[in-house]
Amino acid sequence: MALRVLFIGGNGIISSASSALAVERGHELTLLNRGTSTLRPRIDGVRHLVGDAGDAASVAAAIGDETFDVVANFRSFSPAQVARDIELFEGRCRQYVYISSASAYQKPVARLPITESTPLRNPYWQYSRDKIASEDLLVTAYRERGFPTTIIRPSHTYDGTSVPLLGGWTAIERMRRGAPVVVQGDGTSLWTMTHTRDFAVAFVGLLGNDRAIGEAFHITSDEVLTWNQITQLLARAAGTSARIVHIASESIARELPEHGPGLLGDKAHSVIFDNSKVKSLVPEYRAITPFWQGAREIAEWHDADPSRRIADPQLDAAFDRLVARFGG
Repeated sequence: MALRVLFIGGNGIISSASSALAVERGHELTLLNRGTSTLRPRIDGVRHLVGDAGDAASVAAAIGDETFDVVANFRSFSPAQVARDIELFEGRCRQYVYISSASAYQKPVARLPITESTPLRNPYWQYSRDKIASEDLLVTAYRERGFPTTIIRPSHTYDGTSVPLLGGWTAIERMRRGAPVVVQGDGTSLWTMTHTRDFAVAFVGLLGNDRAIGEAFHITSDEVLTWNQITQLLARAAGTSARIVHIASESIARELPEHGPGLLGDKAHSVIFDNSKVKSLVPEYRAITPFWQGAREIAEWHDADPSRRIADPQLDAAFDRLVARFGG
């Protein structure tokens, strides 16, 4: 059944493939965003509205008095934004899909694999705490007023534009010139990388599904890799090898405080996810993109245009300091 769908965002790493698949499946898709992204090509068959997801008045002005079968907000990061969305969309959609984060699950994780009933608690990262508080508002609105909420918790979702290593493309450039690359801890913690094309199959499959109302789902790959393996696969895709230097996450966080919360609150911990809940509603969902293939796409996308290969000299220098201090 074709749905009338609004994506707030819709052209980012997580959302772009979902937008393309929604159109491919015949949904009438509207994207509301600032229209400034140039990383990914525009999607044919999509209606575009210009608005700022962080400004409630801007969103309200952009959509006017329209109603939708589904509203999905990929650009909501605070409880205040969620409260405004509840006020704006109550009675104007049959399903409101909130993009939360798997980083909201308790850290450190007490039990693996992670399921949707794993407690939500992250004392390290404000981003995750804001997602938890936002979820709390939506759960209360569903329980008390029937606001038709579906919560999605992606983990590390990527496409060709994103390098999942600490330092991004700077780490790849270091590998290519033979410099050591920093990996947190001993590199053996377990991580899950999910390609955005795979995420899209489960996500679009949940749209308009009445059984998803009032529920939360994470959507991840079932492939589990160590950070050492992820680093080596990226090195191989970039045509080089990785001289890995292992450094404690706490030491990295002190040297690179802007990366500390996401490292200590997420990437320093092993995560394995049980995807049986989303598969029960979307039986066709199966993550089919192994990371070795995704790593090749990352290298090829960056190598296709020199302007994409941006290394940060300050970050590069910080890595040199870390290696000199802790590299043994």
